[in-house]
Amino acid sequence: MFSKSPTEQYTYVRNCKQTTFPSGIPMVDLSKPDAKSLIVNACEELGFFKVINHGVPMEAISKLESEAMDFFSMPLIEKQKAGPANPFGYGNKSIGRSGDVGWVEYLLLNTNQEHNSSTLPSAFGHNTEKFRSVLNEYTSAVKKMACEILDLMAEGLNIQPKNVFSKLLLDKQSDSVFRVNHYPACPDQGPDDEENMIGFGEHTDPQIISLLRSNNTSGFQISLRDGSWISVPPDHSSFFINVGDSLQVMTNGRFRSVRHRVVANGFKSRLSMIYFGGPPLSEKIAPLPSLMKGKESLYKEFTWFEYKNSTYGSRLADNRLGLFERIAAS
Repeated sequence: MFSKSPTEQYTYVRNCKQTTFPSGIPMVDLSKPDAKSLIVNACEELGFFKVINHGVPMEAISKLESEAMDFFSMPLIEKQKAGPANPFGYGNKSIGRSGDVGWVEYLLLNTNQEHNSSTLPSAFGHNTEKFRSVLNEYTSAVKKMACEILDLMAEGLNIQPKNVFSKLLLDKQSDSVFRVNHYPACPDQGPDDEENMIGFGEHTDPQIISLLRSNNTSGFQISLRDGSWISVPPDHSSFFINVGDSLQVMTNGRFRSVRHRVVANGFKSRLSMIYFGGPPLSEKIAPLPSLMKGKESLYKEFTWFEYKNSTYGSRLADNRLGLFERIAAS
């Protein structure tokens, strides 16, 4: 059902070590008073960290994961009723509009459920309302966590008001999206293979913040500042947080969006669920004045609509922010 086609050009990458980051993946306990300083340090150093005591009920996680696996277990012809992804809906192998291909199938949904009204019923049938309910319970809890993390960031940066980031997610016009990726076990991928097929190619997330969790299957990798790649050990009970391009701009480069990818697993399927916290389409993205202190802006001001549109015409691995960087006069 999910086999390789001789005409599809998949990308392979050399295996990397489980982790070579000196201090390991930064971990933040959201219930501790040092959370805000640890978050700021992690965003400056890596653009990526893990959170525990996140407040998202495991029951909500398990219910949505079960619903998602039920969907991806259906025959392809049934899943395709929720597609094609344009951009929302069901997608299979093809990622975006610019030719990227991966060993993945996915559901991309708007967090405003009214926007999913034409996508979900055709694929979920009489189970649509159950799926909506489970999805809403999960995304509401994750959105709450995202806002808590963003408020802690602002506190750690000594920015007032502290909701300068979170208010963009809480806005009724917030352009946040939710993605479920399913990476089937990949045939012809053995434990001794020196290379892995790419499930989802390297990229940064364009939004403000991304909150990721997956089942207990390896495959997620991040790039360090020196360009080397490390594998992130899976942890199905925690969440991993990515700094997005928009947050990089708002902090004038103090925080850096993390480049990441997923490689296929030869034995187990991998399911990941990602909440992408985005601002309203009309929101102007620019460095916050309170963080400038006489410094020059590294970026031209743009609206989220403009940046989002520019990403649609790019490849995953492109430096999407390059178009919006200010080039210093020589």
